[in-house]
Amino acid sequence: MSVRSVVLASASKSRASLLTAAGLAFDVVPAHADEDAVKAALKAEGADARQCAETLAEIKAVQVSQRLPEALVIGADQMLECDGVWFDKPADMNGARAHLTAMRGKTHTLPTAVAVVLGGSVIWHHSASPRLTMRDFSDAFIAHYLANTGERILSSVGAYQLEGWGVQLFERIDGDYATILGLPLLPLLAFLREHQVIMK
Repeated sequence: MSVRSVVLASASKSRASLLTAAGLAFDVVPAHADEDAVKAALKAEGADARQCAETLAEIKAVQVSQRLPEALVIGADQMLECDGVWFDKPADMNGARAHLTAMRGKTHTLPTAVAVVLGGSVIWHHSASPRLTMRDFSDAFIAHYLANTGERILSSVGAYQLEGWGVQLFERIDGDYATILGLPLLPLLAFLREHQVIMK
C-alpha cells in the first residue's frame, strides 16, 4: 500500500499523544460529524454501544477521507455504558459530579473502536470493550477530586482521566490501557506494519 500521509480524524489530544509516543508521523484533521444525531438514530434502531462506537469511528474517517482521498485516515470513537445507560461528556462540573455519583461502586464498559479509511472506503476496523469498576468513594472524595482536576475532565466521557487523578476512582480495571484512553493502539500498529506504513 502506498499512501502519501496518515491522518487522524480526531481532535482528541489523548489519541494524538498515543500515536506520537508510538513514533507515528501523522496530521490531525478533525471530523465534524453530528455525533448526537448519529447516537440517537442508532439507539432508536436498537444498536448497542459498541455498534455505535464502530459506526461513529467509520463516519469520522470517511468524512475526512472524502476530502483527502489519498491519505490513510484513522477514525476512532469511544462510548461509555453503565447499567444500560449511555453517558455523554459532562456539560459542566455539576454534570461531572452526577456522572461520578451514578457510576460509583459499579462496573462500566468503554466500547472503543478504530477504523482506517482510504479513498472513502473502510479498509480495516477493530473494537474492544474494557471494563472498569469504580470503588464506592465518598461524596467528600468526589468534591476533593473535582476541585483538584478542574474542567479538563469535561473532555472525558466518564469525567476521569486514567493517566491522572482519575486512577484513584477505581478498584479494578480490565482492558488495554491505550484502549481505555480512546484508541486500540496495538491492533492499529499491527495493521500499519502489515501495510508497510511503519517498519515491521
